[in-house]
Order: sequence, then C-alpha cells, then structure tokens
Amino acid sequence: MTEHIDKKELPACPVETTLMLIGDKWKVLILRDLLPGTKRFGELKKSIGSVSQKVLTSQLRDMEAKGLVRRQVYAEVPPRVEYSLTELGQSLKPVLDALWAWGEGYKETLK
Repeated sequence: MTEHIDKKELPACPVETTLMLIGDKWKVLILRDLLPGTKRFGELKKSIGSVSQKVLTSQLRDMEAKGLVRRQVYAEVPPRVEYSLTELGQSLKPVLDALWAWGEGYKETLK
C-alpha cells in the first residue's frame, strides 16, 4: 500500500525530498537494520534499542505507506509479521553507506 504523493507536493530540492522520507533518526536506523534482510518487529525493536513500540510502529507504517518498507503478515497463531525493504528502500543503500563512511571519518578526526 503506497501513499499517493503528488509530484507537485514534493519540495523543489531533492535533498529536502530525501529528508522528508528518511529524515527521522528512527527511519534511518530502521533502514540500516533492514538492509541485510527481513526482520520481525521484536528483532527490529531490540536492534534499534531505545525506540518505543508506539514510535517504531508509527515509523514502520509511514515507511510502508511511502513504499520503502514491505510488511508481510502470516496467518498463524500467534500472528507473525515480518518487515523488509522494498526495491525503493534498498535503493537507499548508497545514501546509508555514505552516512556510515562520513561518521567513521568524523570519529577518526576526534582521536
């Protein structure tokens, strides 16, 4: 389910558009943790750390609506829900790699 976003509603600046989609701290960490593959909600919550269940749920729903995350529900008892990145979500890997490299470089300047 992808939220329909009219091109006219998007900011003129591509950087601002990207930040609109992933500018939240939790969204970037969700992307980081889903890049290697599918995770269940509890695995995501544990790997991200201090995020509340309410906030994680909200962020995942927003990312799903924007076409970055896929949510797969299995008809089991108890229900099993898994999250993975869509092709569009996977396409953000170079952005996250650049953030990683910059962060590593910054840490090195502090030594």
